[in-house]
Parts: sequence; C-alpha cells; structure tokens
Amino acid sequence: MAELRKKEGALNEKEGVLQPNSVSTEASAAIILNRKKKSSAEKLIKELLKGDTAALSQAITLIESTASRHQLQARQIIEACLPHANKSTRLGITGVPGVGKSTFIEQIGKRFIDQGKKVAVLAIDPSSSLSKGSILGDKTRMEELVKEVNAFIRPSASGDTLGGVARKTRESIILCEAAGFNTVIVETVGVGQSETAVHSMTDFFLLLKLAGAGDELQGIKRGIMEMADTIVINKADGENIKAAKLAKTEFNRALHLYPIKDNGWTPKTVTCSALENEGIDDILATIQQYFTETTKNGSFQKKRTAQNKFWLIETINDSLKTEFYENPSVKKELKTQLELVEKNLTTPFEAANKILNVQ
Repeated sequence: MAELRKKEGALNEKEGVLQPNSVSTEASAAIILNRKKKSSAEKLIKELLKGDTAALSQAITLIESTASRHQLQARQIIEACLPHANKSTRLGITGVPGVGKSTFIEQIGKRFIDQGKKVAVLAIDPSSSLSKGSILGDKTRMEELVKEVNAFIRPSASGDTLGGVARKTRESIILCEAAGFNTVIVETVGVGQSETAVHSMTDFFLLLKLAGAGDELQGIKRGIMEMADTIVINKADGENIKAAKLAKTEFNRALHLYPIKDNGWTPKTVTCSALENEGIDDILATIQQYFTETTKNGSFQKKRTAQNKFWLIETINDSLKTEFYENPSVKKELKTQLELVEKNLTTPFEAANKILNVQ
C-alpha cells in the first residue's frame, strides 16, 4: 500500500505526449548546408586575400554563376573583398577582331610585370548567339604571359549582356584587386557596344586600330573616338609602316574635331608593333602621363565616383529585370503572348503591354 502511494506521489510524473522536434529534418539540413557554404566562402576569402590564384578563379566562377545557391556565397565574397579593392589601375582595351589585342596585351602585360606590378587580364570572349558557347582561347594566345607568376588571365564568355561584356566583370575587377593585382586589364569583344560597358568600368581606355584595312574611316565615327584616351595603330611593321604613319596622321586630325575632355586630357595616336615588340614603351609612357595628370587635377577620383553611381543604377535595373522574368504570372502570360504573336493574333507592342501589366 505504501508502495502504491509512493508511485502516485506528487513528485512522480506520468508519461506525457511526445513533443516534436523544434526544427524539421529538412530545416536542419538547410541550416547545416548554409553553415558549410559560409565556412566554404570564408575559407575562399582567406585564400583569395593571400593572393591565391586558384581561390580567385573559384571566386570569379561563383559570381559568374546564375545558380541561386551560389549567390549568397558570391555576395559574402564581394563584401569581404571591397575593403581591399580600388587600389589598382584599370585599363580597357578594345578593337575589332584580328587587330592583335591578345598579342598587344601580352606585350604590355609583361612590361608591367617587369616594373614590379601584378597584372590581371579579364578577357571577354564573344558568345555564339546560336549555341551560346565561347572559345575562351585567350590563355592559348597569351602563352608567354600565362607563364608569369605575377600574371592572372581569366577568359569569360560574354553571354547576352551589354555589348558582350560579361555581367559580372566589374565584380571580377574587385576580386582581382583584393587578391593583390594592382593592374587590371579588361579586353572587350571589340564588336557592338562592348566599348561603352568597358569604358564605364576602367580608368584608361585604349583603342587598337589597323592601318591599310579601311579602318581609318570607321575610326572617325563618333562615340568610340570620343571614349578613347589613346589610339594605337598596331601592326606597324614591314611594308605596313608607311600605311601606319598615314593612319596616325588621319586619326590625329579626327581627334582635333572633338571637344576637349572634361578631365583636360588630350587623346594621342601612336603606332606600335606588338609582334615585333616595338613602340610599347611609348604607350606605357602615355598611360603613365594620363594617370599623373588626372590624379593631379582630381578627375581620376571623380570618374571612379561617377562609375560607381552608374553601376548602382545598372545593378538595380538588372535585378528588376531578373525579378520580373522570374515572376510566375509573367512567365505564364509571356508564354501566352508569344503564341499569339506567332499566330499573328496580336502585335509585339500590344503583347508587351499586357505582359508588363500582369499583376
């Protein structure tokens, strides 16, 4: 009897209802995965800031990825690298295919390295509008520069972004700077409006031209000429020297037709032979003179600030565009309107208006 009372005492608890786990199995797995991603990103950042090029390549791959699972890591990496960025000179180099951009960049890159600098080359290869693929052969064309310890060459596919410039090129510049590269060269596709995009993310814009190929007339067009800080007539060797000198005169005449730049810099035209390694020193001297003058009069920092504002707006526009097309209602209406356009039951303009007004 005493034993029974003991069992029924106030200090004895009856078995209650089992409580469920506070976090579901799926949620637990997600938390663990996020921790691994964070740990992986932190490790990558640590190695990148030490100048590890393998880590730099991995980081650029992450920010170029369109996969949502990579976006969080990419943002973490960029935020961690920002305090270490903006400590390089950024050169934009453009020109039509066949003008010799890769050979020229290799020669000028080697000269920078001889001066004790670390050079990163972000080469944008054109993507096929049909297959969406790119050759990405810049490392092959720069076979000497790629062997240099203080050089980093990263070819990227242009995709379908503005003028063929990879959407994440600007973030790649930040990562290269954080990794210790104090000279960043961005090579454009050289077709379409790629020049506009590269001009908006670099400090010095160099236009490569050919002589004797009918290119002189193309060069006189407004826009590209106005953006150029220096025009280089490449392949000025052998029988082409006379034509190169004539082209130089024509381009100089054309440059005098344009108003003086806001930064006070007067664009120059020079000749060189990247293949023969001639005239490169003159170009380096011109680049140095540009940075000395623009830094002294304060226009260098003004341009950087203006570029940051421009890319703020561009980033917002890009995010809004992505969010719009990812909207389920928009996807559904877009499919419907495409079918109606195909059957000539509506106009592209009316279809677009209905898609834009989807709630």
